[in-house]
Amino acid sequence: MSPPPVARIRRLGRRPYRETWEAMRAFTDARTPDTPSEIWLLEHDPVFTQGQAGRPEHLLAPGDIPVVQTDRGGQVTYHGPGQLVVYLLLSLREAGLGVRGLVSAMEQAVIDLLAERGLAAESRRDAPGVYVDGAKIAALGLRVRRGCTYHGLALNVAPDLEPFSRIDPCGYRGMPVTSLQALGIEMTVAQAGDALLPHLCRCIGYRPETPSDD
Repeated sequence: MSPPPVARIRRLGRRPYRETWEAMRAFTDARTPDTPSEIWLLEHDPVFTQGQAGRPEHLLAPGDIPVVQTDRGGQVTYHGPGQLVVYLLLSLREAGLGVRGLVSAMEQAVIDLLAERGLAAESRRDAPGVYVDGAKIAALGLRVRRGCTYHGLALNVAPDLEPFSRIDPCGYRGMPVTSLQALGIEMTVAQAGDALLPHLCRCIGYRPETPSDD
């Protein structure tokens, strides 16, 4: 039985959205069949991002938070400090997963992390993501290009939840949004990333490796 493929782990701290998106696209365009896949863990400055099919009516009152039209799937969402963002730069052929399988694996990783903390969570077939008592705690969105993925998932650790009231989260009017902090679990974004990573790598079938220059 062959060993699982390696995913290089990059912990990037807090980064602007647009430059990170451009870096993901550049990485994907430049990779070859021998390029190791990567998983990036970070948080963003405040930003609303619109998916490819994003409809302007779901932006209710963005105010002073910038809006970026991006190339992932899905509708509008919010990123900001206190939210763990995990970008999966994977080869679908290497992973042996289709897009639906990868989405399910990401959802399951978050569900398993929350179960470890005593929270019962679930996914929804009609609205990808992870929910606790009907409130969304993690959003997902992917782009596939040249057989490789980028974008990924966002887990609300301890963000300001007010900006979610300025949009229809993921295109669903009135959808409640929650966070680990709101549910009584105190963690930093870095701690949440370290806790989620083993679940994520197990669910997607990768072995994590942290480069010496990280």
